[in-house]
Amino acid sequence: MSPEIRDLVENCRQRLAVVWQETLLSFSSGDPPEAPLGAGHRLTELVRACLTSKIKSYHYVLPTQLLAKTVNPDLDAHSLMAAYEYAGSFDARTIAHEVIVPFDQSNHRVLGGSPEPYVNNPLRVRAVTAEFREQQKNKADWDKLVAVLDWVEASRDPDSALRLLRQVLFEIYLLLSEVQITYPTPNRVSLKGLQDCLTQYLAESSGGERLEVVATALFQVIGMEFGLFDDVKHTRVNAADRASGMLADIECWHSDEIVLLVEVKDRVLTLTHLDSKLESVRSRHISEVLFLARLPSAVSEQQMLSQRIAGEFASGHNLYVADFATFSSGILVLFGERGRNRFLAAIGQELERSHAGIAHRRAWSTLLKFI
Repeated sequence: MSPEIRDLVENCRQRLAVVWQETLLSFSSGDPPEAPLGAGHRLTELVRACLTSKIKSYHYVLPTQLLAKTVNPDLDAHSLMAAYEYAGSFDARTIAHEVIVPFDQSNHRVLGGSPEPYVNNPLRVRAVTAEFREQQKNKADWDKLVAVLDWVEASRDPDSALRLLRQVLFEIYLLLSEVQITYPTPNRVSLKGLQDCLTQYLAESSGGERLEVVATALFQVIGMEFGLFDDVKHTRVNAADRASGMLADIECWHSDEIVLLVEVKDRVLTLTHLDSKLESVRSRHISEVLFLARLPSAVSEQQMLSQRIAGEFASGHNLYVADFATFSSGILVLFGERGRNRFLAAIGQELERSHAGIAHRRAWSTLLKFI
């Protein structure tokens, strides 16, 4: 590998890491971010089609060609080989195999898992241009690749390649969210090992998504182990309870009745939070409500919460407040080893069922390997 190619590869690797991290952060709040190209851009459907083509090699073309173009704007995004006879030609195969293939492998083979996509017949041509259309079995998808790269080369906007690369990684993230993650639950887990794992997992900011999933799994296993609940329902984080048809983040049912509502707050509980939930609780005559949240540090605010809770007790409502670590510690002891293993598995199942963000699913899968 020449020094020039080596530098290009390293710069591409660094650029991909930065832009991918930006993509992950844009999705971390829980609400889907705006697409980099904006809503309804004509290239969006073309990008999606290229990334999901029946020709697996095509999946790697846009990430490779656009990445190289963002690093060196003088390169021709069409070029696959240095033998391409036009200015800006370069060896795209090296970028694909040294940078994009490892990225694909580290992200659950979301692009297809090909170890050397640029040596396959579809890409054994000098460039992604109309000139080589007749050599392709899937001419329609080849045309889409050409159209996207034509747009980049025709654009006078110096940031067009980077915007399009961001759109490609945006779409890859959406594809990745559909990938089934494997959760390697260990055969044995100690109480401390489980608690350390949960502490590490919940320390990462997630807009409450991780805590809701873990809390839901905990109540599901409580129902299985102790027979307290027939069903445990969970809304998706950021979904308004009324819009979802639920009274709280988690509903615990027994004999066709709600026996416990659980409101999960990955922050300090305020009087406003408590009051906003009481209206629906009163209207449905729910007597047991648990708030998994942190108490405020100010003594005056704690006293106001205590007074409100005492007042609700007099009217027939039992309100409880506890942070998750405190609430779960004794329950995890009662679970025993079998219950703790069920709990670990239930977290993975709930992450999949609720279509949690891919970053949260991958993080849990990774932590399970080190329990």
